[in-house]
Amino acid sequence: MPDMQAMATDVQAEHDDLARLLRDLSEEDWDSPTTAPGWSVRDQVTHLAVFDDVARMAIEEPEAFVQLRDRERADVQRYVHEVNERGRGLEGAEMVEWSNRERARLVHALRTVDPSSRIPWFGPDMSPASKATARLMETWAHGQDIVDALHLDRPPTARLYHVAYIGVRAVPNSFRANGRDIPDVGVYVALDSPQGDRWVWGDAEAANRVEGDALDFCLVVTQRRHVDDTDLVVVGDMAREWMHIAQAFAGPPGAGRAPGQFRAPESKAR
Repeated sequence: MPDMQAMATDVQAEHDDLARLLRDLSEEDWDSPTTAPGWSVRDQVTHLAVFDDVARMAIEEPEAFVQLRDRERADVQRYVHEVNERGRGLEGAEMVEWSNRERARLVHALRTVDPSSRIPWFGPDMSPASKATARLMETWAHGQDIVDALHLDRPPTARLYHVAYIGVRAVPNSFRANGRDIPDVGVYVALDSPQGDRWVWGDAEAANRVEGDALDFCLVVTQRRHVDDTDLVVVGDMAREWMHIAQAFAGPPGAGRAPGQFRAPESKAR
């Protein structure tokens, strides 16, 4: 059984890392455009705050969540964009306070939920551990948009393991979301962690392989970098196809990032 206390601690820590950066923003910074087209810094934080509350609702008030889901299911993407209006007009300090409050409520729900329960969501039901991992991944990914937009410094941490893990697990989802057949071959993923150890998934003898820096991999599977703008070593037809459509998040295919937007020297993808 997953250690929900440890996972909840990581979910809170990922939020705290972003909140540390947000506290120093000017009012002008909050309305700066980010690398996600049409999304400002304010929109990114609003999205996280709103869906922390929605996730908390799914855990603590599943019947209320199901009513919300069924009402918005016909056009979830419209709903996702409409909720950004909730942050308009708030000052920076109010945004940080709101975000802190919703994350604290979510973390409390994660600490007290039955680890063996199932949580309803917009897609398939999820385990509490999967919900915690998804919220951490969303926090890190939307935080990356802010970091990129404002040229902030956010050193990678061991919590990237959660992002990499969900990225690897989402191989079938990446193909399914793009209307492609799910591969019947495996892929070997070996990543150098921020702490210097190696995170490994799959068969080391597999013909399809992705190897390199964990940060690069997480940026690709969250669609914050194009694979050609990283130093990932990608071998095999299936692995190359996956790295061009990878998405660690649910829903329709993401737009991703265009190659050349963030160019790393001597890209090794092939």
